[in-house]
Amino acid sequence: TINSAMPKDSESWFGKEPPDLSLIARARGVDYLYSYMKGFYADKTRPWGVNNLYLPSAAMPHVLQELQGSQKPVFKNEPDDHGSARMVLVGVAAMTPGALKPEEYDQFVRDIVNFLDYAGEPVKEKRQSMGVFVTLFLLVFFVFAYLLKKEYWKDVH
Repeated sequence: TINSAMPKDSESWFGKEPPDLSLIARARGVDYLYSYMKGFYADKTRPWGVNNLYLPSAAMPHVLQELQGSQKPVFKNEPDDHGSARMVLVGVAAMTPGALKPEEYDQFVRDIVNFLDYAGEPVKEKRQSMGVFVTLFLLVFFVFAYLLKKEYWKDVH
């Protein structure tokens, strides 16, 4: 078991309870979490000075900003249903470099996300391998049950 260093009153620190990323890895998948960790951008309107492309208004600061560097939002003009133009957030672009090169940071985030996936459910591999045997057992049981049904009902039909 991994004990969290976050105190019980963390909600008072951030305004709302910060997300448990190991549960997000289980609920939404590792691809979403990878994108979330790379989707922070500078936003002066937010309390921590950053926002997220994939989870807007998240209550989590960008804890890896020194490693990734700052990113700025990229907007695009798109017409809405009434024909007037509006700005739509389409991505992020590098603003200042971080301590790691982009390739190194990508690998670092992959490692963190894989660890969070494992920490969220350490017995996942065993559960999935057991599922194969359970499915095979049910298929064999179904064959025997079908043959037994044919034997019982052969005089009725």
